[in-house]
Amino acid sequence: MKKDIFDEIIGHLRELQTQDKTTFIAPEIVNEFFTDTQAAPKPESVSVPAQASVPADPVDPAIASMTLEELNSSAQKCQKCPLCTSRKNVVFGEGSPNADLMFIGEGPGLDEDQQGRPFVGKAGELLTKMITAMQFERKQVYIANIVKCRPPKNRNPLPEEANTCLPYLQRQIELIQPKVIVILGAVPLKYLLNKVGITRLRGQWDSYNNIKVMPTFHPAYLLRDPKAKGVTWNDLQQVMKLFGKVHKK
Repeated sequence: MKKDIFDEIIGHLRELQTQDKTTFIAPEIVNEFFTDTQAAPKPESVSVPAQASVPADPVDPAIASMTLEELNSSAQKCQKCPLCTSRKNVVFGEGSPNADLMFIGEGPGLDEDQQGRPFVGKAGELLTKMITAMQFERKQVYIANIVKCRPPKNRNPLPEEANTCLPYLQRQIELIQPKVIVILGAVPLKYLLNKVGITRLRGQWDSYNNIKVMPTFHPAYLLRDPKAKGVTWNDLQQVMKLFGKVHKK
């Protein structure tokens, strides 16, 4: 059986704890998830280079003054693009409205469309474990996508679909004001930062509207290519250290 990324993470944390007392994972997490492990690669530098912030596009005037609840209500009724015709549920996003850490993916899949929640399928289970390994609880972070309706057959959203839905996400970010956004995959990299090349740009700090952004691979990609798990964990460790994750005595 292939090792889960969480097993790799636990093994790496155990190794780090013998070398660096600023790294900690709670015993209850180890007891719940630990199995045989293999250490992941050493983390990369966590320094954040100075760079220009990518400004947000102007928020749609129709939603610019909405609260998070009003925004959700508007999204549930949205019929601005053809994705509304095939959806079962709008997947608005979930988590703490005061979250310091936000994750942004590309769009709902089948499980998400059925349940109306982001990241609840196999990729979602993996993301939840990654969040836990970062010493956060899922309810402490906020999770959203570029589009809020499932594209047919889980294809990438078309430009017109993404650009039509983007104002909802822009307003979510504006309301939540996270300290860090983790971009999951090429689609949010393209539409949020207007950049391409997730393999080349992952692990490099960027900025959106003065919010620090860490691009990394999407959990669904990690399920297809387990070799990418190690470098993804390196990226997440950079985010952890910005939050001062230290050994709890």
